[in-house]
Amino acid sequence: MRDLRPDWINILVLAGVHLMGVVAVLYMALVRFDWQTAALALAWFAVVGLSVGGGYHRLFAHRTYRAIWPLRLGYLFFGSAAVQNSALSWSADHRVHHAYADGPRDPYNITRGFWWAHIGWVFYKSPPRPDDDVSDLQADPLVAFQHRWYVLLAVVFGLALPTAIGALWGDWLGGLLVAGFLRLVLQWQTTFTINSVAHWIGHQPYCTSTSARDSSITALISFGEGYHNFHHRFQADYRNGVRWWQLDPTKWFVWSMSKLGVTRDLRVTPADAIRRARETVAAGG
Repeated sequence: MRDLRPDWINILVLAGVHLMGVVAVLYMALVRFDWQTAALALAWFAVVGLSVGGGYHRLFAHRTYRAIWPLRLGYLFFGSAAVQNSALSWSADHRVHHAYADGPRDPYNITRGFWWAHIGWVFYKSPPRPDDDVSDLQADPLVAFQHRWYVLLAVVFGLALPTAIGALWGDWLGGLLVAGFLRLVLQWQTTFTINSVAHWIGHQPYCTSTSARDSSITALISFGEGYHNFHHRFQADYRNGVRWWQLDPTKWFVWSMSKLGVTRDLRVTPADAIRRARETVAAGG
């Protein structure tokens, strides 16, 4: 449980980035709108979002598949640009969330309110977590490297590189404001919906013991992470959208990379186990 001591660094960073996001909108509306810069922002949003969902979440936090080191390093570099902490710290919080979902130890406990789960928990310092089991990540040299240099990597991949790329067509300021700050605001808000909206609105076809819900709307803006009820029931599965019609670009990316030998050992829940879970819920169990 949070000890309710304000984390002023997080508060100031969140406030400052959102303010710069407003400046970015004004820049596009009143100063310059460049399609190349807008495309850069969308591309950065996609790569960073995939690095959080496919890397931080499904690879590092849940170990649902394996990947060769260049992809893992790419996840860590571009995941830094999401400014959601290092993969090690992110995974520690997330594993606690799964172990104690909806309880006092859950960092983004939805029972404390929508606002708390969405963003409020970030405003307060994390208490010591002696029971966290992240020894596997601590032993990973790439994860340890990113954890040590996280702040520098966040600045380089989150702000400096988009600025430099925007300068190639004479819009370095747009690269900084739009692909840097505004993209980051949208990245935060879409990621935060997994902790809030996906525990508040949607269906529970696989499990009713936690508040997690499947939401196609949340999945649409989070690269497939919104099928949260399935994920909480079968967290070792590399998929979130398990039905053929469910939008889960992260699943498709990981699967496609497995055909090229970039990813391997994709963990999949047996179809019978999924069917039994649905039947149990449908029967009121």
